[in-house]
Amino acid sequence: MTKRKGLLDVEVDVKGLLDGLTVTSSTASKAKIKQTEVLNDSMLISSALETITRQMKVSGNRSRTISDYVLHIEHFQSVTNVVHVSDITADTIYKWLDTMEVSNQTKLTRLKCLKAFLSRCFDNGWIDIKFWKTINIKVDQKVKEGATERDVKVLLSLLDLSNFIQLRDAVAVLVMFKTGIRINTLTQLEERHIDFNNNVLNLEGSIMKNHQQIKLPFDDLLKKLLEVLIKQNAVIRREYGKKNSLLFITKYGDVISNSPTHNNIQKRLNKYSKMCGLKNINPHALRRGFAKSLLDKGANVAVISKALGHSDISVTTKYLYLDVDEVANDLRAYL
Repeated sequence: MTKRKGLLDVEVDVKGLLDGLTVTSSTASKAKIKQTEVLNDSMLISSALETITRQMKVSGNRSRTISDYVLHIEHFQSVTNVVHVSDITADTIYKWLDTMEVSNQTKLTRLKCLKAFLSRCFDNGWIDIKFWKTINIKVDQKVKEGATERDVKVLLSLLDLSNFIQLRDAVAVLVMFKTGIRINTLTQLEERHIDFNNNVLNLEGSIMKNHQQIKLPFDDLLKKLLEVLIKQNAVIRREYGKKNSLLFITKYGDVISNSPTHNNIQKRLNKYSKMCGLKNINPHALRRGFAKSLLDKGANVAVISKALGHSDISVTTKYLYLDVDEVANDLRAYL
């Protein structure tokens, strides 16, 4: 399809808006297995996996989580040739792990998935003992740094904001950096989620990983950029006859993400990062940068955890990159 000349050109002088940017701190019943009808030693892993994935769908688990279960459990079977749930042992798990030519961190991720599967088997009555609890992979935890305001400012200064695609990407970066939302939530944002009167994102539980509703405020700069983006979205949708109300769309007016592993904006951020030499321009780094910025401004960890949508505050602490000198200086103030 040939694009009309000038369709992706942004008429508003968006660059001027950034001049002031400064660097500051019944289905459920069907899914339930009748345990009396299934003998523990005859439950096939394939049958257990099928049942558990149905239960997960009913419970509202993300499709990405479910697909990970299927991928890793089927890989476990292909390596160990174990057929029945009751035949899964510590030895078969170690055999599976030993065949992997991957980092310990990747092994740990896969092991956690298998353990979660086994825990669901235990809950369904197909396993009597949680023998897998003591199996673990030692990983040296490396704290990942978050994006800084300088990183974001440098990127924005290099983007051509008179082009729709780069304008869209710039707004996406600022939304993630200033509100801390996940990339999957970003792709599902609609114009109705934005309260321009109060400068707030009203996020429904249906688009949140933890399924909990939350309100996240944003500043006037982001408000102006969102208004410009929405205006340009209308032009694109009108040209290609699209009816969606998504906030972030492709140059043809379509959804930017059609699977958990395919996301136009995420791919373009990786491209920008390499081109500009900015190592911390990616969705996770932007979330971490948001968290660290809040901490630097005096927000307590509980508030930051709530803003990030974490169910466990220990996960939040991993987002807060603190070097040893910074910790020592902060502690000195309480002596």
